[in-house]
Amino acid sequence: MTRVALTGAGGNVGRELLDAFGDGHAVVPFTHSEHEDLDSELLDVTDPDAVADALDGFDVVVHLAGASSPETDWDTVVDVNFHGTKHVLDAAVENGVERVVFASSNHAVGMYNTADPAEPEQMVLENARTVGADASPRPDTYYGVSKAACEALTNFYADRHGLEVVNLRIGWYLDEDDLREHTGEAVERVEDRFARAMWLSPHDCRDVHRKAALADLSESPVTLNAVSRNDERTYTLTETMRVLGYTPRDNAAETLAE
Repeated sequence: MTRVALTGAGGNVGRELLDAFGDGHAVVPFTHSEHEDLDSELLDVTDPDAVADALDGFDVVVHLAGASSPETDWDTVVDVNFHGTKHVLDAAVENGVERVVFASSNHAVGMYNTADPAEPEQMVLENARTVGADASPRPDTYYGVSKAACEALTNFYADRHGLEVVNLRIGWYLDEDDLREHTGEAVERVEDRFARAMWLSPHDCRDVHRKAALADLSESPVTLNAVSRNDERTYTLTETMRVLGYTPRDNAAETLAE
């Protein structure tokens, strides 16, 4: 039985993953605060001793915990995202955890196709650049900077300590109703393009994280894009499919046409 620690389990992605691993895998959710509808262990990732104690006995850590808004200020992303991720990595090494799946973000490379540097979720409509999994960091916010820095940190721990590391540059997790709310009928609107290109559906979110945690890896560390098979995606999925066996099912254009 694979024991999986899920930090940040109270967030949208974390909740989607609670039942994503199936039989034969024990998932323990960790949250920063109590939730009436979620039975979880409390964990403050900014406390290194608490993290070391909490992550004892696990095979895999799926690390989602952190400040998740692109508008998060500098001090918060340094304290919670960067230092918190280092504490998780230190705990993984100390406790013999085999693999860390790090929730990176499209915002780590968001400046490649932003239509307005001051509005990172407005994408260009024409001549958008293809963003491969090996694209160099080009963050669009302090939040994106923190994710890019954490990718470097996880890669360092993989090389220095032999951790298996998968960095997932996650798109925009939305259920179908929320996807429709964030897109309009006028396909020329740049604010709609972001949702249609970056959509990560609930099904595909579960699939890519499960495989990031459990698939046999031919290489480590790896940084991979995590979006659905959207017609308007600019982030390549070839590497994710090859390395993890990811099989994206959903497409924003098809969903919006229903």
